[in-house]
Amino acid sequence: MARLPRFSPAGLPALVLQRGNNRQPVFLGPDDYLHYLDCLRMAAREHDLAVHAYALRPNHVHLVATPKESDSLSLTMQAVGRRYARYFNRVASRTGTLWEGRFRSAVFDPARWMLPAMLYVEGNALRAGEVSAPEGDRWSSYHHHAGIEASPFVSDHSAYWELGNTPFERQSNYRMLTAEGLAGKTLETLRAHAHSGWPLGDEAFLAQLERHATRRVQPLPKGRPKKVQTAPLNASEPSHN
Repeated sequence: MARLPRFSPAGLPALVLQRGNNRQPVFLGPDDYLHYLDCLRMAAREHDLAVHAYALRPNHVHLVATPKESDSLSLTMQAVGRRYARYFNRVASRTGTLWEGRFRSAVFDPARWMLPAMLYVEGNALRAGEVSAPEGDRWSSYHHHAGIEASPFVSDHSAYWELGNTPFERQSNYRMLTAEGLAGKTLETLRAHAHSGWPLGDEAFLAQLERHATRRVQPLPKGRPKKVQTAPLNASEPSHN
């Protein structure tokens, strides 16, 4: 089955996942993480992509970002992928493909899913047991949102600004949300869409997307199509031979 073209409408955020080829490590040390973030900063600026949250893990990358143009996300990820792969292959003395094919991205309704998506991305290392507390993750945007260390290229979404009237209030409330964690169903929903790439939102949101999309925004129903029952020919009607 042919894969669907990427769906990345301008102005709508997306949950992004990029893995290393065969789940291999793409970061081996602090310099690698720093170099990737520098590549991301430059590419996002060049191609008008607002990065709201990120998490760099040993063998994959998660982002929450909003494209200004329909090709902003693709152009940014392509630029980052090429620049970082050249760097990594050189310093790691390797050749060949670094990334696992094209990145995955799922458009979502920011009114309902922006904060959960950010929490999902920034909680990645904690859920994997790589750190014992969110503060221990140096390579995510949690430090920015919690007021530990500002990131120069993170673009705060309006959903984050609505957490409070002052930076202290927003940071405090965000730390509280992080401590509460995501409900199991919310976590599974975000994980499923991050991996599948299907848009995430309620029926009204998906219906609005359908009106402007050039591809399906929901998977087809599972199983074979149901047979349409046709009414039998009425015996009293004359036949036409």
